[in-house]
Amino acid sequence: MRPLSAAADDRHPADDPITDFVRREVEVDGVVKTVYADGSGPAVVLMPEMPGISPDVLRLARWVRDAGFRVYVPSLFGTDGGYPTVERGEVVVRRACVSAEFRAFAGGGTSPVTAWLRGLARQAHAECGGPGVGAVGLCFTGNFALTMALEPAVIAPVVNHPSLPLDDPAGLELSAPDAVAVRERVDRDGLTVLAYRFAGDRWCTGQRFAAYRALLGEAFDGRVLSDTAANTDPPPFFRETVGTPHSVVTAHFVDGEGHPTVRARDEILAFLAERLLQEAGAGAVSRGGTRRS
Repeated sequence: MRPLSAAADDRHPADDPITDFVRREVEVDGVVKTVYADGSGPAVVLMPEMPGISPDVLRLARWVRDAGFRVYVPSLFGTDGGYPTVERGEVVVRRACVSAEFRAFAGGGTSPVTAWLRGLARQAHAECGGPGVGAVGLCFTGNFALTMALEPAVIAPVVNHPSLPLDDPAGLELSAPDAVAVRERVDRDGLTVLAYRFAGDRWCTGQRFAAYRALLGEAFDGRVLSDTAANTDPPPFFRETVGTPHSVVTAHFVDGEGHPTVRARDEILAFLAERLLQEAGAGAVSRGGTRRS
């Protein structure tokens, strides 16, 4: 799916022009997609949440970049840099749900777009070097970070509030063969999968985290924040359409010293540093303010 065009009359005052990233066209197996990249160091692929590469997603990308990584943000849906209004969001969700690249509902298996994302990770690793690549998924792309671990270069998967399949709160957006292959990779290489959700999130429930735990065992580090930690004034799409605490380090993030969402962000950056920078003491991951699920 190509990004929706950002026509002049579709701009919102809060849109992000993305002027500090290099816009590239990346080809994987004959499929070309736009990718925004910046920074230096080991590669981290940061995938957007619904309804696209929003200013909040770009804020997270800048935090990753400034922590010592080269971050790659692929455009998978929506208006690049677009502020998530209700109108924009509903259009993007409808299109994504019928796109051949995504498997939004139960029984669909693994989304085909993850094969392209694994190719992006291979290219990013070749460009950046280092021990491997980090993969950070958000919402609609949350589970993609896990599926990307089928690529050997991906060694630091972070699964944030995975929402797929939309119609099965206990389901995982994985085909049966891919589920087996992921578990084998985790066991063989000793990977840990870091994950976050809010306790009352209706799109990423405790049942879903339980399904991850059943598949991955102790390799699944699922952390749950209280609903009271969520930003109470997120952009309209999240307030009116999502309608529940959901996006821990983006739309429902609260930028305050010692805040649980700030600790979650810092834990993610520390997780990436431990696995990709390999520096002594580079981020013992704090567990303050969260609980395992």
